Amino acid sequence: MSPASAKETARVLLPVLGAGADPGATEAEPDARPRRLPPWLKRPIPAAGGIGFTRDLVAELGLETVCESAKCPNRSECWTSRTATFMVLGDVCTRPCGFCAVPRGKPEAVADDEPDRLAEACARLGLKHVVITSVTRDDLLDQGAGHFRDCVLAVRSRLDATIEVLTPDFSGRPDLIDLVIDARPDVFNHNLETVARLQRAVRRKSQYATSLAVLEHVKRSSPAIKTKSGLMLGLGETTEEVVETLADLRMIGCDFVTLGQYLQPTARLLPVVRYLHPDEFDELGRIARAMGFLEVASGPFVRSSYHAGEMAQAAPSTPLPLV
Repeated sequence: MSPASAKETARVLLPVLGAGADPGATEAEPDARPRRLPPWLKRPIPAAGGIGFTRDLVAELGLETVCESAKCPNRSECWTSRTATFMVLGDVCTRPCGFCAVPRGKPEAVADDEPDRLAEACARLGLKHVVITSVTRDDLLDQGAGHFRDCVLAVRSRLDATIEVLTPDFSGRPDLIDLVIDARPDVFNHNLETVARLQRAVRRKSQYATSLAVLEHVKRSSPAIKTKSGLMLGLGETTEEVVETLADLRMIGCDFVTLGQYLQPTARLLPVVRYLHPDEFDELGRIARAMGFLEVASGPFVRSSYHAGEMAQAAPSTPLPLV
């Protein structure tokens, strides 16, 4: 499918499936931005008792989790069920993205024993699906790709589980992407995060075309590996832009997609422009499924690795034809 035909498919699906209200082509003025959470984003906090095991294990083994570093709203739920998304290569990122609460600056040296500590944590948690992500490490010669490979191999040596990597873009370098592919993760996840128009404000030092190229290289090099990407909504994107982005992902054979509400982690990061209603997420999910994604997660609290195991295990082996 050519880029032009993918865009045409997006334009056809949007009116046919009745996507939700369009938030507008530009960001709202500061005084128009929402200040209070809508009712659907308020939910009871799980009992604290179940969180302790995961929290203590992470601390004992000196590991980082994106659950804590990125201030994920699902942390209590996931930790209570003894699951976590592990963040390797330290807790300091070399890129100043406008949405992310992970500290940025000059990272420390890579810990050579981290793959073994990670594998130990996964084994003691009894995970059936392991998600490994990282900060971006532009300071390293291989940008951390070799460490990703070592982490996947260490986990696989300790337990029988599906493994998902959520990687930075490695500057789009095929040789670095191949280092991760060589470890044979079951799912290769790399997030676009937002639509093309908003990339500069949201991701700053990352590029839309580079991220698409990463996912395309994985699928062409190793079709058996499921590819996955995700978008945060509510940053000022239009519904048409979201649908066009989904079409871009399908055009390169992306298998899984996640759509969730952006929530401002701290006051210094980008504000929320709009809170999408759950019905809008449902409609966008229907559009994504009609485009042929194997699995789609779309909802206000959805994050890249939220219920990732269920998504990986539920996926059929062959994607639907591109529309």
